[in-house]
Amino acid sequence: MKRLSLSTLFLSLLAVAWFSQNTTAQSSASTGNGKLRFRTIMTSAQLPPEAQQVLKTAHGGFAVDLRPGKGETYFALKGAGIIQISNDMKSTRMLPTPPEMKDTNMHNANIWHAPDGNSYLLFPGNEAGKIFVTTIDGKFVASLGAPAYGTDMGHPAANDYFNGRGGLIPTDIEQLEGLLYITTGYSNLDYVLTAKATLNPFKLSWNDLAFGGKGTGPGQLMTGHGITNPPGTKRLDVADRPNSEIDRYTRFGQYISTLKLPLGSLPCDIYYLNNYAVVGALDGPDRSKGAPIYLLENDKLVSTLMPKEDLGLPLFSHVHNAVMREYNGKLYVIAQAWNPGDFAIFEQVSN
Repeated sequence: MKRLSLSTLFLSLLAVAWFSQNTTAQSSASTGNGKLRFRTIMTSAQLPPEAQQVLKTAHGGFAVDLRPGKGETYFALKGAGIIQISNDMKSTRMLPTPPEMKDTNMHNANIWHAPDGNSYLLFPGNEAGKIFVTTIDGKFVASLGAPAYGTDMGHPAANDYFNGRGGLIPTDIEQLEGLLYITTGYSNLDYVLTAKATLNPFKLSWNDLAFGGKGTGPGQLMTGHGITNPPGTKRLDVADRPNSEIDRYTRFGQYISTLKLPLGSLPCDIYYLNNYAVVGALDGPDRSKGAPIYLLENDKLVSTLMPKEDLGLPLFSHVHNAVMREYNGKLYVIAQAWNPGDFAIFEQVSN
């Protein structure tokens, strides 16, 4: 057995002390405003090894199980598969993932608690050109590709696009009263499409309702990126990324209004929890400081989180998705960076 020299031992102890000091400093740093200040409690180092290996290419989002007694959060990484974050946000684990999903990108994630008593994970496969559905534990259920020639999508522009062999590039999926709403902002189409999900057996089919469309007029989209049904409503909110706004529609696709966000923020999605909303922004007004995460209360901007500038997370140059949790009386924000990818969980700082 080798003995450590005094100099080697001293350097080792110095390194441990430095690491301990800097880890404490990082955990004590906070970001945000007023009662909505947050600190880092989990980083990518706590992800499974398979996820850490591919995290730099992360390009997706999160689904939260809001059922009483649950709270697990789900997301997928290309090359790794589906990851589950525990209810208490202290651990993560890989779920068995269908081969057809594991090696392609899932651009976001959602969860549907269906009338048959089962819960399903919904994934938009933007690279594969398909919508994927799995059980809550990752077992493949169904998929849906681009509409066949002659399928009535509910709008002449959408019909012409797919009849001309335009590709399906889904960027997000939302569920409302048995319909799936799919944004397509990475394509020239940029309509919100709809699909029906029937149960026993589970089957997906295209539906004749499409709305939005590429443009700058009221209700049109330039890059319809994320789509959200605020809990307790029948409204659909679509992140219009280049216009730095959230466009709101009825479930029938009728334009209602627009929620403006800071210019240049490029919002990717919006997620609601009670009176709060969280918006992950691809950029901020000052790009040298990294991208912000905006927290809104009753549609008013009340706090801005700066993971890169304030919390020392260098890879958070762009935020692709963020969701909010409440656990034991505290708020938490789970966020994913893009290009390069990263991951972190932030905990509300007690006043």
